[in-house]
Amino acid sequence: MTPILIIEDEHAVASALGAICQRLGHEARLCSSGQRGLEELARGDFALAILDIGLPDVSGLEVLKQIRQRAPALPSLIITAHGNLDNAVAAKKLGAAGYLVKPLDLHEVQETIRQLASAPPAPAVSDPVSPSLIIGAAPAMQRCFVEIAHACTSDAPVLISGPTGTGKTLAARVIHTNSPRSEAPFITLHCSALPEHLLESELFGHEKGAFTGALTAREGHLERARGGTLFLDEIADISMAIQAKLLRFVEEHTFTRIGGREDLRVDLRLVTATNKDLREEVRAGRFREDLYYRLHVLEIGMPALRERPGDIPALAGYFLGSVADARPRQLAPATLDLLQRYAWPGNVRELRNALEHAIAVSNGGLILPHHLPRELREAEGTLPAPADALDTALGAWLQRQLAAGSTYREMHDALESMALQHLLAHFGGKPTVLARETKMNRVTLRKKVLRLNHGEDAGSDGDENEE
Repeated sequence: MTPILIIEDEHAVASALGAICQRLGHEARLCSSGQRGLEELARGDFALAILDIGLPDVSGLEVLKQIRQRAPALPSLIITAHGNLDNAVAAKKLGAAGYLVKPLDLHEVQETIRQLASAPPAPAVSDPVSPSLIIGAAPAMQRCFVEIAHACTSDAPVLISGPTGTGKTLAARVIHTNSPRSEAPFITLHCSALPEHLLESELFGHEKGAFTGALTAREGHLERARGGTLFLDEIADISMAIQAKLLRFVEEHTFTRIGGREDLRVDLRLVTATNKDLREEVRAGRFREDLYYRLHVLEIGMPALRERPGDIPALAGYFLGSVADARPRQLAPATLDLLQRYAWPGNVRELRNALEHAIAVSNGGLILPHHLPRELREAEGTLPAPADALDTALGAWLQRQLAAGSTYREMHDALESMALQHLLAHFGGKPTVLARETKMNRVTLRKKVLRLNHGEDAGSDGDENEE
């Protein structure tokens, strides 16, 4: 079978990828730098190119650009240790057929390689975009970045779900800005803010004399979004009657103004958002099942801030740095600790508001706990301190494992696997850096990483005391 090109500078990861390719019947050509990968590409044909973004000599995105120029028919799979929205969108726009974030799930990798090795590449859309305002390194955000990247290179309807304040509107703007419709209008309509008769008029428009006060004909949001993107926020709050009219538009791209007789046709991309569970709304009979399936061709789930407290320092740094007076400010350690322990029912929006309050009442450059809003400082919903939270979570996890009949060795290996995955992500997916910074024997770590990547019991390391 046609060989697969692997451009990856971490030996353990490259070996694991090579072993998967061989199990699938492909020869693996391993290259540890972008330049060597491009040289190998020039020597023959390949079924697939797998490349890391963090290569030692050049960015994997630049290598991907070269691959698309030299071998446009070759599908590519991007792998990265630090997934972010810029990288995900850029990879999709450059034509990457797949995008995976380390630490890798070997079963997912194998299935992805199996599919891509026989699939045509995605067409390149344009050059990479400017940095996004969606910030996060938590695993839940990595999933969002991939979902948003898919939406940027598609014209299918998108449903964005998640609690209030998680950034659904921002995600919709990012999708529009990085889509082929970016030069056309981005029109927003908040469906929960208007009574039914006004919402219908705002959405579909009306003719002169259609109702009392309709002194002139007026275009609705559907017409104003012509050629671009219409973002309908809180879509779950529209009535069944409007749902029926919206379904007709989604299926036929035609609608009629209130009081009109003429069918109007509009080409646009529809993005919707909700803080409710639309599946539950369908089961309860409050939302049409046929409209639900039409709207969620692509779905993006925005996580609550309490699910990613590790992103709070970066988010806070961004908000503090975006203040108009540009005076440098930083968080005192006690303030950051309080922010990370708070439950954030209002999510990222509440965090921004809390920091704006702190900036307004502080005199110097250091944000102290008493500068934060009183309700935040006195909240009963504050999460346990990190050590207490870990102890509680570990105890509950061990109880579940014991109930399932797990052995001590199985529990030990599972905990070590989780610790290694987090540490590898922290150190950029580089075991050599992890070993140096944590003072672990490199040979021991290499065996552990290989066992982690292959997902099998390699037996006792036997060299834990080599240092």
